[in-house]
Amino acid sequence: MKMEGVVTEAHNQAENDKVQESDRDTGYFQYYAHLQHQQNMLQDFVRTNTYRNAIINLSPEAIKNKIVMDVGAGSGILSYFAVQSGASKVYSIEASSMAGKMQKILDDANSNPNSKNRFLKDKIQIVKSKVEDIVVDIEKVDTIVSEPIGVLLVHERMLESYIYARDKYLKPNGTMAPSLGTICLAPITDSSLWAETMQKARFWQQPEYYSIDLTPLSTDAFKEYFSSPVVGCFNPNSIVSSTETISRFDVDFYKITLDEIKNITIPVCWDIKFTGIVHAIAGWFDLEFNLHDQLPVNQTKYDNSTDFMGNAYTPTNDANYSSFSSDTNGKSANSGARNPVTLCTGPSYPPTHWQQVRFLLPEPIAVNYGQRLVGKMTMVVNASRSYDMHLDVSLIENSFISSNAQIQQNLPPATQTPQLYSNNGPKYIRQTKCNWYLHEQIYNYSYNSNSNDYNNQINPENLNLYSAESNNIN
Repeated sequence: MKMEGVVTEAHNQAENDKVQESDRDTGYFQYYAHLQHQQNMLQDFVRTNTYRNAIINLSPEAIKNKIVMDVGAGSGILSYFAVQSGASKVYSIEASSMAGKMQKILDDANSNPNSKNRFLKDKIQIVKSKVEDIVVDIEKVDTIVSEPIGVLLVHERMLESYIYARDKYLKPNGTMAPSLGTICLAPITDSSLWAETMQKARFWQQPEYYSIDLTPLSTDAFKEYFSSPVVGCFNPNSIVSSTETISRFDVDFYKITLDEIKNITIPVCWDIKFTGIVHAIAGWFDLEFNLHDQLPVNQTKYDNSTDFMGNAYTPTNDANYSSFSSDTNGKSANSGARNPVTLCTGPSYPPTHWQQVRFLLPEPIAVNYGQRLVGKMTMVVNASRSYDMHLDVSLIENSFISSNAQIQQNLPPATQTPQLYSNNGPKYIRQTKCNWYLHEQIYNYSYNSNSNDYNNQINPENLNLYSAESNNIN
């Protein structure tokens, strides 16, 4: 009887988990059913124009006269771009009630001979369903387009649907747009954000708040505030590591499996270029749109970036803003080769609705020029359509380490406190471990790259940073 009770309890827990998952999905799709949220994405010029240019760029091989699937179609904009580029048929997969709103545009195209949407007539089939739950017969497709991207590339876990669609519906050697995502991580200094967050947490340290002692909640408050990622733009000059050692983890959408996308480990090895304080780890992502198994010839990025010397970008209304006509080094494209379109969401590029994300350290790390932070960031899916993040890094003296292999070999076990001195390896100064929950993100819009805040924080000393190199004055 006891065993039956255990089985029943396990069964009930499994059923409860299914109900909670269904509730989370319902809330997620209800959010994206609102036109105001679709408008927010449509008005992200970098996002929308990059997708348009990518579809045009891929058209000769992957769109024109091809069968296309749009996973998570939303407003339908990618489906419309595909038809504009010559797709013979588009399956638009949308689970929310936006499917019905998209149908109104198609009804206008089909019934009104004078409609500007007439080019869509008989080209698009809307399937109101999650791609995992489709019951209608759908043929194999030549190309899958999708915008399954969330904060730090993976938030909202729509990439799993994108991969599922690839495995079930994409023809061999078919095209995925986007084809590659790259997660970027770097240590930054941000004393203002850290102090603001600490001040909020200290509210719960009051022993006499209207004669009520709040201090029993102070530990919980501290953990909550410092485990919540902060979404918003930040000053690119606040990056403490060298540009070359910013962590870049590639997610190949042609190859990654469903299991692999659910558990990601990103090795980090940041060469510290300033003496200062690391208050947070910053994250962002890049996207690339390329054909199957085609290496980029010339990888194009936006030409209006803000570099670490403080050369600010100039906004433009040029329709070819995300141009793919030349690469970042100014090299001519090879004859007959098409450059992949890329989308960059880093702090040196025009802001997008994804912005960037900062993971605040409960205890900032004091670093010196020439040291290294080495370790890993682990990202594991959770039940809230997001990821749990775990950082494990050690601050070491630079001269002992020359490769990632050595880093992994010499790092102390997770359960062992690193010694300050070692005769056979690097000198460990301190080890830091932190946890964050990507779905508990909060927002901070205090930084504006177009404001005087940026112009006044170009030089390292304005951000309380120092390096021997930057201090040389000729």
